[in-house]
Parts: sequence; C-alpha cells; structure tokens
Amino acid sequence: MTDRVCVAQIIGSHGVHGRLRVKSFTADPEAVFDYNPLTDETGTRQFTLRMTGMGKDHLLVEASGVKGRDAADALKGVRLFVDRDRLPAIEDEDEFYHTDLIGLVTVTEGPEGDVAFGTIKAIHDFGAGDMLEINHVSGKTVFIPFSRACVPLIDVKASRVVVDPPVNLFTPARPDPEELAEMGGKLDLDDEPVTSDSGEETVEETGEAR
Repeated sequence: MTDRVCVAQIIGSHGVHGRLRVKSFTADPEAVFDYNPLTDETGTRQFTLRMTGMGKDHLLVEASGVKGRDAADALKGVRLFVDRDRLPAIEDEDEFYHTDLIGLVTVTEGPEGDVAFGTIKAIHDFGAGDMLEINHVSGKTVFIPFSRACVPLIDVKASRVVVDPPVNLFTPARPDPEELAEMGGKLDLDDEPVTSDSGEETVEETGEAR
C-alpha cells in the first residue's frame, strides 16, 4: 500500500482569473476540501483549495498561488494527493481505495488453477457504475464492470484479484438494425461486408451477395 493517496485531479482551467476544474475522487466530492492542503505527485508543491462552484462532474475551485488563465492551464492533469494516515480507515470489505487496486494483477479461476488475465490500470465511472480498465495479457485494453459478478474476489494483502469477465468481452460490436438497413440486408455473426465490382459495399449471406 502507498503512503499517499490521490484524492483529486485538476482537469482544466475555468475563466480568465485562474480558477480550476477539479475532479474529486472522494466518496463525497466536497470532502476533498477537508484534506487541505493537498500536494502534487512529487509532494513538493502544496495547494489549498476553496470551492467556488460546481460543474456537471467536477468542482470549480480557487487554489492558493494560482493566478491567471496561463497558470491554471499549466496545471491540467496534475493529480492531488494526501497522506494516507489522514484518510479514514476502510471498514467495509467491499470498499477500496483506488490506489490500492491500481497495479494489481488479475486472474481468472480455471480447473488447473489461476490463469493470468491482466493488470489493473485505472478505475473509471462513465455514468453507469465503476469500470476496471485492465491491460490484458494479449496487449489489449479492456474494461469490465467493477461488480461482485465480474470481480468476485479482491485480496489486497495477497495482491490477488479474481475476475469473471463478461462472455462477450472480446466479441466485435455488430451493426444495429438501422445500420443493417442502410447496408441493404442482414448480417449473420459470421458474415463480413464485401465490396461489389461497382465498388459499393454489399453483404454476403449464404454465399449470395445482396
């Protein structure tokens, strides 16, 4: 476990006077202000934040020592940290600090034991619940829901995360009915668009072009 935890990130500037747009990672977004002052990743620069408003998915803040649009723009992407011992202890076994999960190796369970799946890169919330971003062993980046069904076991102390990814995780997206109509026919799972002699795209089905 790390001694410092990322609790927010500066995602951009707001206005011309040096205000910042900040994404909070605390359960209650406004609780991030309880941990002032925050530091950058190196721990050498401190920021005392004051809330001035709210955006759709971020906070609008003033930060000590940040004056003007250029200074605010220069901070885009900076992650803000707090010493771990200032954070409340986690008592619920289903709650975790993101920093404790990032970098852990995930596995799937098989009849002959664990099979390596990938490494957790980040945790995101795109609006429909948390998703794990995983660097798969194939080299691809995949996303799986951070739910009990898809992540049945997390043992931070043992650095072991068991995943049960959705069966269609690696299935290519198929056209919806409207897209199929525009393509001029149906498309079975094994069919692929082909090009006719005229250069127009057709769909091959049961050996015949439509």
